[in-house]
Amino acid sequence: MTTTATKPPEQGASTTLPWWTPGDTNAFFGLGFNILVNVLTLTGLMIGVVGVPADDVLGTVLPALGVALILGNLYYTLLARRLAAREHRTDVTALPYGPSVPHMFIVVFVVMLPVYLGTNDAVQAWEAGLAWAFLIGVIVMIGAFVGPYVRRITPRAAMLGTLAGISITFISMRPAAQMWEVAWIGLPVLAIILIGFFTDVRLPFNFPIGLAALLVGTAIGWIGGYMSAPAVSDAVTNIAIGIPDQRLDLLWNGLSDLAPLLGTAIPLGVYNFTEAMSNVESAAAAGDNYNLRSVLLADGAGAVIGAGFGSPFPPAVYIGHPGWKDAGGRTNYSLASGVVIGLLCFLGLFGVLDALLPVPAIVPILLFIGLLIGAQAFQAVPRLHAVAVVAALLPNLAQWASGLIDNALAAAGTSADEVGMDALNGAGVVYEGLQTLGEGAVLVGLVLGTMVTFILEKRFRIAAIAAAVGAGLSFIGLIHAPKVEWAANPEVALGYLFFAVVCVAWSFLPGADEPVVVDESDVVAAH
Repeated sequence: MTTTATKPPEQGASTTLPWWTPGDTNAFFGLGFNILVNVLTLTGLMIGVVGVPADDVLGTVLPALGVALILGNLYYTLLARRLAAREHRTDVTALPYGPSVPHMFIVVFVVMLPVYLGTNDAVQAWEAGLAWAFLIGVIVMIGAFVGPYVRRITPRAAMLGTLAGISITFISMRPAAQMWEVAWIGLPVLAIILIGFFTDVRLPFNFPIGLAALLVGTAIGWIGGYMSAPAVSDAVTNIAIGIPDQRLDLLWNGLSDLAPLLGTAIPLGVYNFTEAMSNVESAAAAGDNYNLRSVLLADGAGAVIGAGFGSPFPPAVYIGHPGWKDAGGRTNYSLASGVVIGLLCFLGLFGVLDALLPVPAIVPILLFIGLLIGAQAFQAVPRLHAVAVVAALLPNLAQWASGLIDNALAAAGTSADEVGMDALNGAGVVYEGLQTLGEGAVLVGLVLGTMVTFILEKRFRIAAIAAAVGAGLSFIGLIHAPKVEWAANPEVALGYLFFAVVCVAWSFLPGADEPVVVDESDVVAAH
């Protein structure tokens, strides 16, 4: 594997860069299928959950998303080529960009669905989603001016550990479950991806690994009877071309009632710029040091532009840059992915693709990315900081687990409150603690990882400051609370303050005045 913190860049003889490389083909198919799965998912959510008519989804929402994808990926391609020219390198990899997976589910189930259930008006729910996405974009652009400072003071172990938590839970676990539901399709595809991307054994004529995996999985699915020919015919008859068109009327109607949206928009906007910060740090660990402010401004602008055209799904820089770098992707694979998916959005072909391609043949690429990011968190930090990486993982594991519990109970027609905490605890389910730990998981991971990193380095007073920040965030509800409000969770805030007191007291003990000097060469030893 080539994603190491100390890998020397390939030096080009000049700043002239190729527009396409064989590795770009691999990365294009990988990222393209990743985005494809997400767009198929959000299409189903808009139609099946919120009740927005299919004509509006295919004719307005997807074309709006297509505009944001093309513009965003074009920007990140130019950013990559500028970085390559400045550093005289030929191995720079563009940041991947697409619709944010967590936001897809949050805007549907937390923002739009309650409005739809309360009003039975899908258009009003859609308007609320547009206003929410617009707010997210504005908050991220504001974060562009504080994010770089936060990145400078936050240890890499905290940022990469948080990212690994997201990759293991929300990126890896669902694809893994979908693969093992139809293991006879998913496992051969996974084998092709693992061998092709993690070893130096190549297919004849350097055939793209991602394309080979998709073709083999699709062939197995059709030959084995998993797919349905009539479904393809039905999908073809429902093709509808969509022309991007500004829907400022819908956005304006949604913005007329902002108050109910602030409780999720504020923490999710903060989540966006902290996740982007972690993704930029992940790219830096792989050798590509991008300007965080430029990334955040583009992320925020993408959400605002998409909302103006009618998409309630904010796009963002994806987790997984090291994976596409390992696959050989350079500066143009992301632009190709954005353009192709954008054209599919404009042409209304997502129903056809859903009927043609078996999901178990597509999702192994997501599992590959999850594995790679989880590994990078340990490989790109000094051995001493491994404990901090694990600490930063925990909040996302808790959020994922509590979400599964909620979904299972909802499917049974009940909830955790109706079942009762005593009954859940009696069954060995520590639901209340999981829920509290997982609320605001990205920020919690950054705080915990920072606290543990500074303790490992015997910088106890700085660890106390990090704990005090955790106390403040808990008190106002940005972490460990279901919504933003004053005194949202004073008990957890008090716990963080006591943690800070212990750290300060420890700083006066003998030996505490000799901080551990971290040897960065230890990163190499960890590989």
